[in-house]
Formats: sequence, structure tokens, C-alpha cells
Amino acid sequence: MNFNLTSEQEMIREMARDFTEKHIKPVAAVHDDEKSFPYENMKKMARLGLMGMNIPAEYAGSEVGAVASSLAITEIAKGCASHAVTTSVTNMVTEVICEFGREEIKRKHLPRLCNGDYPAGAFAITEPHTGSDAANIRTTAARHMNGYLLNGTKTLITSGEVAGAIVTWAVTDRHARKGKGISAFVIEKGISGFHAGKAEDKMGHRASTTNELIFEDCFVPEQCLLGQEGEGFRIAMAELDGGRIGIGSLAVGVGFSAIDFATRYAKEREAFGKPISSFEAIQCMIADSYTELEAAQLLVLRAAFLKENHRPFTKEASMAKLFATETARNVAVRAVQMLGGYGYTKDYPVERYLRDIIGTTLYEGTSEIQRMVIAREVLRE
Repeated sequence: MNFNLTSEQEMIREMARDFTEKHIKPVAAVHDDEKSFPYENMKKMARLGLMGMNIPAEYAGSEVGAVASSLAITEIAKGCASHAVTTSVTNMVTEVICEFGREEIKRKHLPRLCNGDYPAGAFAITEPHTGSDAANIRTTAARHMNGYLLNGTKTLITSGEVAGAIVTWAVTDRHARKGKGISAFVIEKGISGFHAGKAEDKMGHRASTTNELIFEDCFVPEQCLLGQEGEGFRIAMAELDGGRIGIGSLAVGVGFSAIDFATRYAKEREAFGKPISSFEAIQCMIADSYTELEAAQLLVLRAAFLKENHRPFTKEASMAKLFATETARNVAVRAVQMLGGYGYTKDYPVERYLRDIIGTTLYEGTSEIQRMVIAREVLRE
């Protein structure tokens, strides 16, 4: 078993780390406070190849693989979770279009997503009445001339109002068995009958826009269908596996930033005449946090390795996402505790890390859903 990274993987990680230090960390708190989308940084990151990390070069992708992608997202998240979640979701969108889109759709949208002409991509499946029960969506796509008319509403969609290309799901056969009559489509921003609704005022990830999306007799040409009619639910579940690796990678990055900051603080902060890092209670928090985060990253990278080598990774992705997000949440709580009252103020970044990390236990399937997926896969085996 070889745990060494390739020279290319090391290079991608260092590039993402360097960009984060120079361009993301200095502005992260401002974007969070102002709830402003980081257009300029996302454009720069696209030019570095970070928006199409699993896309072939012929479509303007960098094709560095799932392991390098995971490492890059972790480094970006150390600076700002909002930058990282936009990166993760945009990469999901490029992958689903690349795998299931028709050639003309791939050539139209993938270069724009990969080179930054589109600020982001959006993955629109969640609806107001259903979150985890994706097979129960109500948005419809009715045959009309040489395409479809979409009607319905999506909610809590990351990058909804800024995305240039949106992958969405709708029911094309109301009489099919649950989950079997759903199809997937690529929607272009600005087309008639489609618009972004209200932006959510969130606890964390405040520099990442999250919107309601509304379809009202939105005409979508037939070539925008991904795969075949009725394959949408299968496509969504397959892509969510990859998305879980992205969110797990993000959580690891935020977790490390939280405990790194708290550890530095503990070495400088004095109580009872000595640094608080000399107290056993603080040392236990430090030891547990780093141990658990290292374990979480190994789970995430294992899932990424399996994906990169075209091996089944559904169970492993859910395990990685579950453990990484819940571990990072616990670490962020410890970091706040280590700073005491200061950890509860905006003068220090650990309160932002905690707010941001809570969202990772909800994205791409809640922790409860991950446990269902893991149990299902174990019992099936």
C-alpha cells in the first residue's frame, strides 16, 4: 500500500495552498461579512484549472484526477469554505455534463465552466417539500415540440443566481415507478421561463449564494437532456457520490484551519502563569483533533482513489463524508472552547469555521442519509 502522492498531486496541492494563502485568506472574512460572492477569485481559480479537475483537456479541463481534486479542495477550504463549496459543486456539474451530455452540449458549456466564463455551475435537485427524498421531486418536464417545458421550483441551490449552467431534474413520466420517471437537463442562465428567486440568509458559507430556482413554462431543447429519459435519478445518485468526496475534503480543510489557529493561540495565551497549551485538558483537545482529522482525510482520499481508478466507491464516499464532516464539526467546537470567550467573537476566525462546518453535515445528503447509505451497502454485501 503506497501512501505517497505523485509529483503532479503534490504540485496541485501546493498550487492550491499558495493561491489560498495569497488570495483567499486575506479576503475570506470580508466576503463572509458582506455576503459577497468572490467573482474575481473564482475566475482566477478557473484559470489555474481548478474548475474542471476531472475534465479532459479537449473541453478545457485540467484532468488531474479525483485525488488531486480532493487535495486542492481541502487547501482551498483552509482559507474559505465558500470558495471551496463553489469549487466542489462546479466540478460536480462539469463531471455530470461530461459523462452524460451530448457532444454539442459538452462543447458549449464545459469550456465556459472550466475557464471561468461562467462564475460557477449549479446542481439543482432539492425542492421545497423534499430534501433527502430526491425520488419524490415534483418539478415536471412535459414534451413540447422538439424539447420540454419545465415547471416547478427548486430550493437551497448552491450558486443558483450566479451559475452559468445549471443541471436540474424533473419528472418526465408521472406514471413510472417512484424514481424511474425522472430525467436530468442542462439549463443555461438567462433562458426564458427560468429565474433565480430569493437568496437564503445562511448561518455559514455566506460568500456562497444559495437560491430558490423557478421554472415557469421554461422551454428546454431536446439536446439539453442528459442521458436518456428516465435515467435522471440514477445520474443524480452517481454524481452525489463524487460530491460527497468534495464536501468531505472541504470539511477536513476547515477542521485543520480551526485546530491550527486554536493551537497557535494556546501556545501564546497564558493562564495561571503559563501557556494554556501546557494544560492536559488542552493537550487532549489538540491530540484528539489532529488524530481524528488525519483519519478523516485518509477516508476521503481512499474514496477519491477508488473513484479515480473507476472502482465502486458509494459506501466509501458516504463513510468519508459522514466521518469527515462530523469530525470537523467536533474539532471546530473544541477550537472555540480553547479560545474561551474570544472564540465566541468575530475578532477571531474560529466562530466562522464553526458556522461554516455545520453546513457540511447537510450538503450532498445529511449525516443521517449517509448512515442509511452505508448500512444499505454493508447489508447488500
